[in-house]
Amino acid sequence: MKSPSPVLTLKAGLTIGYGEPLASAEKDISLDGGTHFLIARNGRGKTTLLRTLAKTLKQLDGAFEAKGKTQYLPEDLRFDPEITVEGIFKSLLSSASRKAALDLAARVELDVKKPYGKLSTGNRRKTHLIVAEYSVDQEGGNILLLDEPFSGLDAYAREIFESIWRDSSDKVLRLVSCHPDYDSMGMPSAIVIQGHAIHHTVGADQTWSQLKSQLN
Repeated sequence: MKSPSPVLTLKAGLTIGYGEPLASAEKDISLDGGTHFLIARNGRGKTTLLRTLAKTLKQLDGAFEAKGKTQYLPEDLRFDPEITVEGIFKSLLSSASRKAALDLAARVELDVKKPYGKLSTGNRRKTHLIVAEYSVDQEGGNILLLDEPFSGLDAYAREIFESIWRDSSDKVLRLVSCHPDYDSMGMPSAIVIQGHAIHHTVGADQTWSQLKSQLN
């Protein structure tokens, strides 16, 4: 039976921060399946918002609602340095998902026989993303919270992951924190933390170049 489509709703008044308020949603924000980017200047609350939505940090006020299986991929994730990438897949993924994970590793040129501790930053990021992608429920209803997943990732691998995201937009809602390195990157749906306000902006032709001018 197909799972319901994922939905993530930030209620008006949701306030995030560590002791002191950092940012608040001015009105209800509702996200459905597909990729939604999360942008802000450094230190303005991207990771804080993701941690709040992942329920590893309690909001200061207000509420949010997540309809779907929620998983959080932090930027500072680490695995045992001695275990190989293939071993990580065997430990964390179902047998049904492992073959697809190995196929994707080959596509993005990730050596699965190499110990995690010997991987470059970019190849560690590939490992994390593959585990995240194949940990989702294949029937749908997934919410993935990804903190800076493109950091250290080469353009070729990034394009492959973005293509996978587009193909699975009906099954997975992705909220992706990032600071793109090229102005033309499309961002048709973006959560923007501007000053102390959290708001949602949409536009089919919206790009990072247009949105970054809003940040302060």
